[in-house]
Amino acid sequence: MENKIVFEKLGFGIRLKSMLKVDFRRMFKSRVFYILIAAALLMPILMTVMMTMMDGTVSVDPQTGKESIMQGPENTWQNIGTLPGGETMGGMDVFAMCNINMMFMAVAVFVCLFISDDFRSGYAKNLFTVRAKKSEYVVSKTLAGIVTGAFMLTAYFAGSVLGGAISGLSFEIGGGFGIVNVIMCLLAKIFLMPVFVSIFTLISVAAKQKAWLALCGSFGGGMLLFMTVGLITPLTSTVINVLLCAAGGALFAFGLGAASNTVLKKTSLV
Repeated sequence: MENKIVFEKLGFGIRLKSMLKVDFRRMFKSRVFYILIAAALLMPILMTVMMTMMDGTVSVDPQTGKESIMQGPENTWQNIGTLPGGETMGGMDVFAMCNINMMFMAVAVFVCLFISDDFRSGYAKNLFTVRAKKSEYVVSKTLAGIVTGAFMLTAYFAGSVLGGAISGLSFEIGGGFGIVNVIMCLLAKIFLMPVFVSIFTLISVAAKQKAWLALCGSFGGGMLLFMTVGLITPLTSTVINVLLCAAGGALFAFGLGAASNTVLKKTSLV
């Protein structure tokens, strides 16, 4: 009998699983990943403690002589979102501008560096030649970015709780809302992360080895939607907010993922 050599055809699921193993192994060994997580954890602690210490400090404008009083945080959850009733104040305080929503832009650093390193080292070209297709590559990079973003949001949330506890701030929300709404707010933000990661992935595969260009484009593209994050995922979020963010994240991930795949197919890999 003749021995026939049969080459097994690898399906999308098998190739994607292999790609995910490689990317998640690289992700958990990456210094950038742990630096971003540590920064997300420490930032709200330092900001809350420092702002609490400066509460009531009076500063005088030397030109006009006008006095201004520094106002510290009144509640632990101001690092997560605007408190009920705080919208009428204009939302221009430090915590309204610098809160957990910054993580949606910070994750661009990981995505851009992660992808640009593939093209700069020649790994991507070799990968597409002998191993994976471009669709699996896009899905894998997007999932790695989403997981990183979820870790960053969770770390910032934990840092906010620790900062509030250290500073002796209140954990009460008021207005009939409670900790369940805070958890829903965090979940809504996590489910919204695919929207931003998909944008950053598309820009990164277009910029390829040019990390600086990917970062500039990602920050610019992300800012177009950044101001809507607080409106979509308020501190008083409910299941409806979570479902809307999940649906929006899935649509953006699919649509922009297809666009990223097209960019890889239509452009040079070097």
